[in-house]
Amino acid sequence: MIKFDQTICTDLKSASSREWLETNGIGGFACGTISGANTRRYHGLLTAAVTPPLGRVTVLSKFEETVEFDGRKFDLSADQFPDVVSPQGYKFLKQFRLDPFPIWTYAVEDIEIEKSVFMVNGANTILCRWVVTAGAGRDISLTLKPLLSFVDYHSLQHESSSEHFAHTVDCDEVTIVSGSGLDLYFRHNAAEIISTGYWYKNFEYEIERERDFDFTEDLYQPFEMRFAIGDRPAEVSASTDSDAEIGHAAAEAYEVKRRKELIRQSSVRTNFEKQLVLAADQFIVSRGSGDTVIAGYPWFSDWGRDTMIALSGLTLATGRHETARGILLEFSNHISEGMLPNRFPDAADEAEYNTVDAALWYFEAVRSYFVATGDNEFVREHLYAKLVDIIAWHLHGTRYNIHVDTDGLLYAGSPDVQLTWMDAKVGDLVITPRTGKPVEVQALWYNALLIMAELAADFADAEDEAKYRAMAELCKLSFNGAFWNENEQCLFDVVENGSRDASIRPNQIFAVSLHHSMLDGERAAKVVDKVEKELLTPVGLRSLSPADPRYCPIYIGSPLERDSAYHQGTVWAWLIGGFVDAYRKVNGHGPATEKRVDQMLAGFRSHLSEAGLGQISEIFDGDPPHASRGCFAQAWSVAEVLRVLSPDMES
Repeated sequence: MIKFDQTICTDLKSASSREWLETNGIGGFACGTISGANTRRYHGLLTAAVTPPLGRVTVLSKFEETVEFDGRKFDLSADQFPDVVSPQGYKFLKQFRLDPFPIWTYAVEDIEIEKSVFMVNGANTILCRWVVTAGAGRDISLTLKPLLSFVDYHSLQHESSSEHFAHTVDCDEVTIVSGSGLDLYFRHNAAEIISTGYWYKNFEYEIERERDFDFTEDLYQPFEMRFAIGDRPAEVSASTDSDAEIGHAAAEAYEVKRRKELIRQSSVRTNFEKQLVLAADQFIVSRGSGDTVIAGYPWFSDWGRDTMIALSGLTLATGRHETARGILLEFSNHISEGMLPNRFPDAADEAEYNTVDAALWYFEAVRSYFVATGDNEFVREHLYAKLVDIIAWHLHGTRYNIHVDTDGLLYAGSPDVQLTWMDAKVGDLVITPRTGKPVEVQALWYNALLIMAELAADFADAEDEAKYRAMAELCKLSFNGAFWNENEQCLFDVVENGSRDASIRPNQIFAVSLHHSMLDGERAAKVVDKVEKELLTPVGLRSLSPADPRYCPIYIGSPLERDSAYHQGTVWAWLIGGFVDAYRKVNGHGPATEKRVDQMLAGFRSHLSEAGLGQISEIFDGDPPHASRGCFAQAWSVAEVLRVLSPDMES
């Protein structure tokens, strides 16, 4: 449980900087701040996945909440308008806790009201409850005013015809008929529904302003719901499902039990790990007949690279082997010309394949699954032939000039395409093109070749085993000759046609950390030492050394300013996984090593209460105090910390 008292809750800045998240396992979500004031366009009580796991539409932004007793009214809501926060309901907050979902306690004189919200797995539904916990039995009323948006979740709503928000009232249900084909159903135990029809104008979202995006929005308020809560809770569900039969108590009990079962199944021990198990679950969603991983909330879809990197930590380290199997099988259906999709866009029918490393991370994900489960039958029957095909495409050449060169190393790209994980691009400007032979791509290629050799041996394919081992040996020989930077005693970042990029970046750590490494012990130790000295922070690895003149210490400003800093010094949390693996390899697994690893992860323990509650952010500023930036919940950030905490998941 994560909990805050009045010190944090009644401080607008502190309360608004802490964000909660609820997800539904099919791509939909709800999120907001402790204070109740929305600070992002993505904040809302119900963002529905219309075509799971994507097609996401924010339908319900929030409720305006007013409690009344003894002839007086008190607003519990909080909204930022130009030059004013009104109302200021956060001042009544006594406590907020994540237990396991968001729960607020408001203290208004001698009355205390507890509000809770949660989503049910598998449904585009949010359930909300307000219950009097002190002062029950008195004449207390609650008025809720839903504020509707009905826009693509990347967009903002602005005043339009109210005909788009027509509603019908039928006993304990109110239906919003949007005209877009997506309707919203409120089910409730209100005493009275009063039709209104107002536009609330000029909400301001501070994080959007900070990111140099449009930051004002209008929301439509179609009706009021009035409840007598002195002796019974107010309960409301909002759903895009017309047939959903939702009992609040049963749904809550189911969801609490489901989350407890996730923790039990994972066999984790500490509270830190337990919270990360719940965080991991929020990224796993259904796609087709299988599963996939939402890369980050609140704005990413499912990405192939992120999914393969995150698979071990999200599923294998948490005991969810069937989920891992479902993800591997689902992505095998999307292999094209030896490549895995980079991402599935929100609004497009076709997947995008502009990535050189997603398919190579797929090999490592398959290896991890095989080691964790021993399920060689599944790998042989469903995956092995496709892995063989991926290798063949890379030998013969595939999209974006990806091909094996005569030296056995893997070449990729052109100056106008970003194919590695350092993929920032503004218009036609690629910030870090890394065209040629990126260091981590070679490490992944070598690792994939030896994984294939091992699988071929297991499946009695002696001819292919010999071929893959010969390819790996050539790759290793060429790599050590081309990539060792004698001056810096580490690895070059990219090699191309005799040109060698000496930028000190974290990509070289994978040449040590992956299961199969091309480096001897002495060189591996030097790489770890260089990365530790120049790139390690309490929340991950910097993407570029501070000694580099291109280093950007802060990730803030316009899209161009932020993308220019994205991989030029910004700290990435997910990289801590590879560093811990590498550190353990070169220092052994004794008490001193594990004490140092515990120190490396300490920053993430405190971070769980600082930004996305119970989650780990995508990125952080390169300079102290390493403020969190980007997505407040990132799959591979959570996954890699979970993985290195699991004694059975070491590389």
